[in-house]
Amino acid sequence: MTTTAPTRPEAPEPEAPAVRTRRGLPRFGGTGLFVAGLVVAGLLTALSGWSWGLFAVYGIVLGTLVTYVGSRVVEGPRKATDRLVTCLVSSAFAIAMVPLVSLVYTVVSNGITRLDGTFFTNSMVGVVGEGGGAYHAIMGTLIITALAALISVPIGLLAAIYLVEYGRGKLKKALTFFVDVMTGIPSIVAGLFAYAFFVIFFGPGVRFGLGGAVALSVLMIPVVVRSSEEVLKLVPNELREASYALGVPKWRTITKVVIPTAIAGLGTSVTLAIARVIGETAPLLVIVGITAATNFDPFDGRMATLPVYAYYQLTQPGVPPQFGIDRAWTAALVLIIIVMALNVVARLISRFFAPKTGR
Repeated sequence: MTTTAPTRPEAPEPEAPAVRTRRGLPRFGGTGLFVAGLVVAGLLTALSGWSWGLFAVYGIVLGTLVTYVGSRVVEGPRKATDRLVTCLVSSAFAIAMVPLVSLVYTVVSNGITRLDGTFFTNSMVGVVGEGGGAYHAIMGTLIITALAALISVPIGLLAAIYLVEYGRGKLKKALTFFVDVMTGIPSIVAGLFAYAFFVIFFGPGVRFGLGGAVALSVLMIPVVVRSSEEVLKLVPNELREASYALGVPKWRTITKVVIPTAIAGLGTSVTLAIARVIGETAPLLVIVGITAATNFDPFDGRMATLPVYAYYQLTQPGVPPQFGIDRAWTAALVLIIIVMALNVVARLISRFFAPKTGR
């Protein structure tokens, strides 16, 4: 007689845990809520008398508030806080861009009138009303800025190398402090310094391009020092130590290892420093002055520069005044184009001369 073993009852399968689903806004839900707040802000502004400034204030406040409340109801407080911060940061960026876009639009719309060949080939000799150009001012700006760079770049780079590679103790702290102080001095002080310095040798009333170059170099040197110092600090110490381990002296390590590694950053810092001083007006008004003729000699006589040219064309436009005002706007546009070109050059230097890290 055979007996069968009793079958054990099967254990019930465990139930799958419930999946908690959190609701979320659609892909462009946050943007839609902010736009809804802008629509409400537009209606409120229209009811109280239209004003772009009032619309901007209402739009930022109501757009952020609607986005936060809608996200908090649908997505919860954590995501709502994230959207709130995103709205605040984006609004701050938009506010910062408003004056920049307005400035560029105003200068381009007013300066495009005289942006022709005559403006770049003629000076102001014998011109009273219509016509004339800024050839003499453009050349004066380039000459004086080139001289300022010739003075500032070697001094600034050598000072930065000293602070990073050789400087120690109280002397380094003192030099860093004075460089920081020079970075914040008003530009008119640099012009007065250059004027007072050359008055000692040439007497009162001295006006020439070299004085403007010295004044601009006072403003340019601390910028070169600080930016170059930060670039040199980015060079890894391992490169220096490897060079020292091979018996290479320190000065040769700096010239063959440190500077080539940082050459892209150094070139960028120099280019940005030039862009910083090329538009200065106050020191050039004091020490260089203005002239209607072209002067290529920075050691003799007054020279015209674009910032001073624009200032005098705007404040002393002649009769009828519209021609002088048009020339002033075009000079400002050319100056912006030159600064923009220098920034593009700085980007290209940083891109093409950076050390290659890929294998």
